[in-house]
Amino acid sequence: MAEIAATRPASTVLLLRDGTSEIEIFMMVRHHQIEFNSGALVFPGGSVDKNDKEIAASAALYSGGEGLDADALGFRIAGIRETFEESGILLARPNGSSELVDARRADELALAHRTALNEGKITFQQILADNSLVLALDALVPYAHWITPEGMPKRFDTWFFLAAAPPEQLGAHDGKESTDSIWVSAREALAGGETGRFKLPFPTTRNLIRLGKQPNVAAALADSKGMSIVTVMPVMTKTATGRQLRIPKEAGYDGEVFDVGAMG
Repeated sequence: MAEIAATRPASTVLLLRDGTSEIEIFMMVRHHQIEFNSGALVFPGGSVDKNDKEIAASAALYSGGEGLDADALGFRIAGIRETFEESGILLARPNGSSELVDARRADELALAHRTALNEGKITFQQILADNSLVLALDALVPYAHWITPEGMPKRFDTWFFLAAAPPEQLGAHDGKESTDSIWVSAREALAGGETGRFKLPFPTTRNLIRLGKQPNVAAALADSKGMSIVTVMPVMTKTATGRQLRIPKEAGYDGEVFDVGAMG
């Protein structure tokens, strides 16, 4: 019997803003040479790393982490770091301020540090300390918890978070891990998945469908704050036409059994 691959902790952030008539979400197209979800339209995110855990141990570098254990802190810190690395959008406050950094300051920080951070030449912890910044962990609202099915060669234990995008922070892909970025409604993203314009991983599709039921950002955040989160680890079986995935009905998605051609 094949050995089951271990999971890696990871975080994903759904950055939201109110469009003309629908919520819009910041999404990126993954580079076609990236090993995981190549070419897919995804939310910013990635693995929890050692430095995230080091930041978690330094309470002066974040706010809003009351009552969270080290693992929970690590997921949130990784979500904010990955969002900054992949989009340039920064969910942080100047030390002593109640307001998030403005778009001009976020752009300055991205221009000065984003490339070096992505190349491992500087740590996120260093950027925060050198610029007197405090991560706004309270800006993240837990939305979903997915674990990659057993049998997949690369598996993640991923927390999804919602966050209202800071005003006028528009974001932009890094040109390396991602090759394009877009503010898009759930409806348009899902339609693009149907037509082939976008490649949507299974968890992304399910979360877009659920998010698309919300009328605005405030409602989405309020609903999520009161939601009981059920962990989803799809059970995968082969069928004559491809694969079938079963997820817990109580997780609150749009069904329980899904036929999929391939697992993204």
